[in-house]
Amino acid sequence: MPQAFVRAVSTQLARCELSFLEREPIDVERARAQHAAYVSALTELGCRIEWLEALEANADGVFVEDTAVLAPEVAVITRPGAASRRGEVESVARALAARLPLAQVRAPATLEGGDVLKVGRAFYVGASARSNAAGVAQLGAALAPFGYTVESVPLHGCLHLKSAVTFIPPETLLVNPDWIDAARLRGAQQVVTVAPEEPYGANTLSLGGVTLVSAAYPRTRARLEAEGITTRTLEVGELHKAEAALTCLSLIIG
Repeated sequence: MPQAFVRAVSTQLARCELSFLEREPIDVERARAQHAAYVSALTELGCRIEWLEALEANADGVFVEDTAVLAPEVAVITRPGAASRRGEVESVARALAARLPLAQVRAPATLEGGDVLKVGRAFYVGASARSNAAGVAQLGAALAPFGYTVESVPLHGCLHLKSAVTFIPPETLLVNPDWIDAARLRGAQQVVTVAPEEPYGANTLSLGGVTLVSAAYPRTRARLEAEGITTRTLEVGELHKAEAALTCLSLIIG
């Protein structure tokens, strides 16, 4: 059974880091309700939920994906590029240590999990403001003993690699071609592009043969359904205001 690590939404969410969005008011209670629906969806799709330590003072703490990169053999604990987020990693490391051997990204490297996309035996890392070349190198060193390759890929116009592209098993990439060249990513047989009017629609999360899509992107969802991909929508609009998406909200093992 897959195990999903999640963390509660902080009351400080409106103080989150933002890079490509203008700040606007966030309804924390609504964000918490949307997060609860997300966790319920993970449960319904077969995940066992483990709640990480609540970090009320960490505005971005709910976005746990950025604190680790997971492979079946090892968990690589990151060093976020946003200094305000570095206090989030210790609790994640403690929780993951009971399940997997750990490796640690260390200064001057920076790496955030939202920049890392696994496709088969390859890990691609977005060359963003949050993940530097030293971070890519340290991730590569941690994963090489297990036969994985790690490669940096250019992106622009968005926060993280998985803002621009996600992998939908068994063979599909969902891509915003304005932010990344899908030809740089090998191992997928099919490429679906987001609807042009939904530039943030590329972030999806696939579990148990179902692909979760934000309700904000109905045209992109229709493109996936037209390709035979089974989808389910979730309302996460308040979390989008914090420059977040579906993969950000969990770390999944298995």
